[in-house]
Amino acid sequence: MRAIIFIVITLVATGCATRDIKPMSGSTAQVYDLNDKDNDGVVVAREKCLKTETGAEVDNYGCGTVSKHLKRKELNIQFANNSAFLAPKYFNQLEEVASFLKSNPDLNVTIEGHTSKTGSYEYNQELSQRRAKAVIKVLSEEFQIEPARLNAVGFSYDRPAAEGDDSYAHARNRRVTAESTVEGTSTAYKWTIWTVDQ
Repeated sequence: MRAIIFIVITLVATGCATRDIKPMSGSTAQVYDLNDKDNDGVVVAREKCLKTETGAEVDNYGCGTVSKHLKRKELNIQFANNSAFLAPKYFNQLEEVASFLKSNPDLNVTIEGHTSKTGSYEYNQELSQRRAKAVIKVLSEEFQIEPARLNAVGFSYDRPAAEGDDSYAHARNRRVTAESTVEGTSTAYKWTIWTVDQ
């Protein structure tokens, strides 16, 4: 009896297996392009961003990773007591700021004038404004920055850089400052121990 059951099971199993097998006729055409034309490790069939920069980090669809960064340029100019005269020794700083502004044409900058806490608030307000305007004049006349991109604001002695009533604090507070920041993006690159310059 066992032999008969075994033979029946074998015949059923063999019949099922042979029934599913179909002979191949001709060759199967490749439907998807499995090449990696821009060498970023992602095949064309999945690629959404062709011509990725060589060595760039990419996501699963071959699109380069972009990293955000801030470019920043600061200005710090000191003035003599009761003066809005801009000493030529600060022109190098102004040239760097001008170059930064020229390379970022959509950026506007506020130039801030400050004073030490000597004399009346009203007089120092006017003096701090003249100091800021002196910087703007040099940026526009000497370095060809459009005046419309530059804004002068005087703060009198409201924002001291140094607290105190000594000569050191007064000297630190007689100043013009400006800080311009622009956000940019750049491609992130893969780095490995075998990366070499090409």
